[in-house]
Amino acid sequence: MGEEIQTEDGTVTLKRKITLFNGVGIIIGTIIGSGIFISPTGVYSYTGSVAASLLIWLICGLLSTLGALCYAELGTSIARSGGDYAYIYTAFGPLPAFLRMWIALLIIRPTTQAIVALTFGNYVVKPFYPECEPPENAVKLLAAVCLCILTAINCISVRWTMRIQDIFTTSKLLALIVIIISGFCYIGIGHTENFQNSFEGKYGAGDIALAFYSGLFAFGGWNYLNFVTEELQDPYKNLPRAIWIAMPMVTIIYVLANLAYFAVVTKMEMMSNPAVAVTFGDRLFGSWSWVIPIFVALSTFGGVNGVLFTSARLFATGAQEGHMPAFFSLFHIEKQTPIPSLIFTCLFSLLMLTTSNVFALINYYSQTLWLSVGASVVGMLWLRHTKPDLPRPIKVNLAIPFVFLFAIACLVLIPVVTNPKDTAIGLGILFSGIPVYYLCVKWKNKPRSYHTLSGCVLRFLQKLCSCIYVDSLEKMSTDK
Repeated sequence: MGEEIQTEDGTVTLKRKITLFNGVGIIIGTIIGSGIFISPTGVYSYTGSVAASLLIWLICGLLSTLGALCYAELGTSIARSGGDYAYIYTAFGPLPAFLRMWIALLIIRPTTQAIVALTFGNYVVKPFYPECEPPENAVKLLAAVCLCILTAINCISVRWTMRIQDIFTTSKLLALIVIIISGFCYIGIGHTENFQNSFEGKYGAGDIALAFYSGLFAFGGWNYLNFVTEELQDPYKNLPRAIWIAMPMVTIIYVLANLAYFAVVTKMEMMSNPAVAVTFGDRLFGSWSWVIPIFVALSTFGGVNGVLFTSARLFATGAQEGHMPAFFSLFHIEKQTPIPSLIFTCLFSLLMLTTSNVFALINYYSQTLWLSVGASVVGMLWLRHTKPDLPRPIKVNLAIPFVFLFAIACLVLIPVVTNPKDTAIGLGILFSGIPVYYLCVKWKNKPRSYHTLSGCVLRFLQKLCSCIYVDSLEKMSTDK
């Protein structure tokens, strides 16, 4: 049986199937993906300081929590899937929202999925090459297989996708608990040599900003539940509850896990090997060291699953507003999964696998990501001014968005000076969306041949994937 809801006017909407437990699983499962297993190397390589690294991890958790609280207000006052896109659309109109969708399509989502999938491949292959770097092509191939398998599962069933998310969230928490307990036992028997001179390091503004990029990448996913608000049961209660449960838990786990890493892994090993958990396992578990790479592979597998699930819903929301090709809003008749959107998302992610340097990918996409997050929070403040009567089941203290925006301003502006090339590329891709918007969205009197071709493509995909249109539960208002 299908699980969609048909309204009185004949339109089809999505059934709310995501529970509070599922919501917590999406947040934790998406946050704890690849970041905690590769970002410790990134944070430490930019700071060179154990103490500074641990402090950055703690601040990253606090900033992510502040951001999540802002998004709780946005997600309950604008109860629409699409996350940043929906909020920017409501606050500032269609063009800024389209640009957010444009960079999500070309940079943010494919890069995120590629990073997590590459980490999966790296940890699966690394035990077979303990003394050297694993073959780049083997890592890329496994990353591609991971993306394709999870795309297929996401196409088949929402329920299977949620079960995978719940199961793999449990496995990754177990992996981190094992790492934390083992590390603290190692400290308990007197191994504190790696904490000597812990404040020595690099404290330049550019280095600190790039360290925050790696740390905040590990917390990426705190806003992903907002992308599926329309499928969340009782979102006014369950969205903030999921945030309050998930964010403190992740922050505590991350700080303790880094303490454990630093206790066991030397500073030189931390800088030279991104697969830091493999080095940790080899040092402590001997013949059982293979357990850690398996747990990490399961963790990253679940991380890719969460990003794929939310990415497809983001592009479907854009299609419902006419900002993306119409086929993105097609959902399977019975499975209620956005098959065309999922396939397209997978293909773009596969293109990003041309490089296996995860830290270059993190630095490349972070600036545009935080620019869009900042725009959403500015939109929240703007809506408070322009639409004071908008229902707000949750209303955060004004100090929270201002502190959060100050941190984002530093993250976005410092790399303009220290890394202008990547900034120029990101801005170029962002602004290239303006002519695309006016040509493909704003221009209504397109030639008949354009409509004929797009109609043929749409009908072909509908028949091929057994899909129908699914309308949103709530339409965005274009009123300013």
